[in-house]
Amino acid sequence: MFLIRERFFSIGDDFDVLDEQGTKLYRIDGKALSIRDKVVIEDPDGVELATVHRHLIALRPTYEIRIGGEEAAEVRKKLFTPFRDKFTIDVPGRHDLEMKGDLSNHEYDIELDGDTVAEVSKRWLTIRDTYAVRVEQGVDELLIIGSVIALDLAMEREAEKKDKEQREDEKDED
Repeated sequence: MFLIRERFFSIGDDFDVLDEQGTKLYRIDGKALSIRDKVVIEDPDGVELATVHRHLIALRPTYEIRIGGEEAAEVRKKLFTPFRDKFTIDVPGRHDLEMKGDLSNHEYDIELDGDTVAEVSKRWLTIRDTYAVRVEQGVDELLIIGSVIALDLAMEREAEKKDKEQREDEKDED
């Protein structure tokens, strides 16, 4: 199980992904987001392992995950999903994964062909502003962590866009 701090992108800090015992497994470079529009996942010694990068020109939120310099997946919001957001993790040459559940509140599963391969939950923890990611044995943990971060980026961007629209609407009413 991995522990990830919620809403780190609004702060722009680096942060650590920890295991259940509090051991640092990965370091996330959040400062790179504002500079290069990408997030870097590093090992504890600072060696780059993976990146999550937003596609600037896309019909829907789309993020590319690169592991070891190679494209590992694209995380995309599904276009038409009434009542709930859904994201696809498009893995080249393999079966795609799907994120389902309450994405904005960090209570969702990641499925492959209908089978759960990872779970994300805040309910498992008493640590404030943190959620847990449990990955099944044999599943690429960097792919899952990168996908969860891509989803966080997309949801944060969407929330910022709604806030901006709301402020503009309020300005127009005055």
